[in-house]
Amino acid sequence: MPARAYWQGQIRLALVSIPVEVYPATRSGAAISFHQIHEPSGKRIRYEKVAPGVGPVDRDEIIRGYEVSKDEYVLLDDEEIAAAQVESRKTLELVQFVEPSEIDVLYYEKPYFVVPADDLAEEAYGVLRDALRQTRRVGLGQLSVRGREQLVSLKPCGRGLVLEVLRYADEVHRAQGYFKDIPETEPSEDLIALATTLIEKKTAPFKPAEFHDRYVDALHRLIEKKRKAGTGKRILEDAEDDSGGKGGNVIDLMAALKKSVGEDKPARKPAKNPARKPAARRKKA
Repeated sequence: MPARAYWQGQIRLALVSIPVEVYPATRSGAAISFHQIHEPSGKRIRYEKVAPGVGPVDRDEIIRGYEVSKDEYVLLDDEEIAAAQVESRKTLELVQFVEPSEIDVLYYEKPYFVVPADDLAEEAYGVLRDALRQTRRVGLGQLSVRGREQLVSLKPCGRGLVLEVLRYADEVHRAQGYFKDIPETEPSEDLIALATTLIEKKTAPFKPAEFHDRYVDALHRLIEKKRKAGTGKRILEDAEDDSGGKGGNVIDLMAALKKSVGEDKPARKPAKNPARKPAARRKKA
């Protein structure tokens, strides 16, 4: 368990308070970051803070500004911004409960593990967890942390609870703006049946460890190869092409789906000269 919690406080359900600690449930992936280098000298590029017509400026002379119109700013110093921040409260009050399906996947932002802060909190923690599981509900509340108020949900996860930071409504684009030009025509039932068969054929348990970033892996191999070579020369490698070449638009969707599910095998042809059964002998009278 990480040494430092993201948040410590209590979850409140009416008159019941449960001391908890909240820890990040995820971590950054194995992304590779690059610096800009001046090739002739091998020195790293640095940047200065410059004001047009003034030149380089000191950090002490820099304050924040909100642009209200082109080249017109409302200036705010650190004290003014700090005074406007929401006071970090140590209580997460569950003010509403909803069915999980009511929260669109677009609203979920980041998950956190919630654990009881001490032995005395374990009983109430378990009651809340099991009650959420039996009612199949998700708790909603607002968490104040680091000067910002976040909308969060709380739901059971195994023997524990998971808190998920949710986006506010103004942070999510409306899907209608992107999907409005898609025609409402329904595909044929035969095509849907073939697509359903293909989905069922490829259905398997989700194993996250089987997926990895192939681009990052390729960069690691390239960096290691250049490091061992001890040269600054470029090394270009042919990228693996899993697509089998660039394909055009699917002309015959039915044929493509049949081929995908393995239904494109040719039918068996009847034998040209089937053997005739010998005629039955007549019985003697």
